[in-house]
Amino acid sequence: MGELITAELAGRMAALSLEIGRQIGLLVNRLGAVEYVIVGSERGVFIPDLAAYPLGRKRLRGLRLCHTHLRGEPLSDEDLTDLALLRLDMVSALILSRDLPGILLQVAYLNPAGQGTASCTVEEPLPLDRMEIEAASFIESLETLLEKSVPAGREVSSAKELGILVSVVGMQHAEAEDSLDELKELARTAGIEVLDTFVQHRREFNPRYLMGEGKMREVVIRALQLGATLLVFDQELTPAQVRSISELTELKVIDRSQLILDIFASRAKSQDGKVQVELAQLKYILPRLAGRGVQMSRLMGGIGGRGPGETKLETDRRRIRDRIASLERDLKELSRGRYQRRQKRIKAGIPIVSIVGYTNAGKSTLLNTLTRSSVFTEDLLFATLDTSTRRLRFPREREVIITDTVGFIRSLPKSLMGAFSATLEELQDADLLLHLVDCSNPRIEEQIVQVEEILSELNLSDKPRILVFNKSDLLSSSRKSDPLAYMKVRQLSRRYGVISISARDADTLLPLLAEMEKRFWPDNKLGA
Repeated sequence: MGELITAELAGRMAALSLEIGRQIGLLVNRLGAVEYVIVGSERGVFIPDLAAYPLGRKRLRGLRLCHTHLRGEPLSDEDLTDLALLRLDMVSALILSRDLPGILLQVAYLNPAGQGTASCTVEEPLPLDRMEIEAASFIESLETLLEKSVPAGREVSSAKELGILVSVVGMQHAEAEDSLDELKELARTAGIEVLDTFVQHRREFNPRYLMGEGKMREVVIRALQLGATLLVFDQELTPAQVRSISELTELKVIDRSQLILDIFASRAKSQDGKVQVELAQLKYILPRLAGRGVQMSRLMGGIGGRGPGETKLETDRRRIRDRIASLERDLKELSRGRYQRRQKRIKAGIPIVSIVGYTNAGKSTLLNTLTRSSVFTEDLLFATLDTSTRRLRFPREREVIITDTVGFIRSLPKSLMGAFSATLEELQDADLLLHLVDCSNPRIEEQIVQVEEILSELNLSDKPRILVFNKSDLLSSSRKSDPLAYMKVRQLSRRYGVISISARDADTLLPLLAEMEKRFWPDNKLGA
């Protein structure tokens, strides 16, 4: 079928639609075959589930809609929304009225360069015999233009997720921006390429979509325009919100909690870590287990389907509960082993020092430099998930046990605290905490407060600790370029009485070593 619709078919649709007083629609594939016949109401048609024509990474779905309008009205906003949300090849309306002598045909299609309300091009209605669009070649050219409209530099591997970040906030603008910046770093750590961000300020969250429905549709349309495969929300979504958003789009929908869990899943190497992460994932997923098949796989697959994976997610609740019970038994056994190892260290009378701090503060780098070890480090959030323990030797054959722990982060949901169980057990037994802070981070004060609040929630406020400002070399290099930030850190240093170091430079660690030795052996000095 080269033309959009034949005069014969249009006439039959018009006559039948006027006779029954309902709109009639056809969904036609690229070969011109009718895939779906839809009988709607007087005002519109309801497009069925198009699971047989998944969008995937294609720019257009491969189906075009032609339907009747009974009151002589042009294409509606609902028609254009369906065009944009479903990525139809084209939407056309046979404009009918008992007062009109003939049939008018109006066509709309996606605009390659458009955004927002300009995402569609709507042609003027024309008499049916004057419509000269050749469907197959027109749609092929349109799809080529849509492919070329993807901004330069965003042609990435088909295995990589392309994401839109969404934040709905009632907080101050600066705080919202900080949270979104952190979400970008989490996305980078998870291997997501961020194509765009949306922030909406609301006094109250929408119980259905978190944000307003109109804004939600705008986000989905923009995501589809850019070829995104994933929506990432900065706030934790309820199961009902995930289901509602999924009804609007075939994109994967995850929130900050699941993003962190996906990162944990990719970072866990030890048996402890793997069990903890899988358990946390399944507990997170269980209340959201409300669908099956394509919808379940789409919403709960996470980043690349890591962790339990789609097979476990598509099992019924009973099997997931059985798996949770099994993992909890495994975790108890692993916890018993950790307890026995810790007890041996305590009986040996060796002091225990734990390095704590915000994620990516440089804890693993500090451990490596202090003990000349090679714990994995990388400039990513949660580069370390598994607890690492090393011995640090002082003069006169004195030594301490020093442990590297998983980093903290703001707004960590309670449901994720289980994934920190090994770290929390190590902290309970520590004789001294080294609170490491990235002093080059513009949110330094907020991060200090966040860590202190988490320590308080864990009943660790009374633990002796040393506040250590790391990355002092980066701060010094920015002294001229950002003097206000430099002065702010200096003021904080004086206020808290901190020790400044560069974890990569062993020479800068001497004051820290001296302070640690003073805490454990106050009658001796370093090197005595």
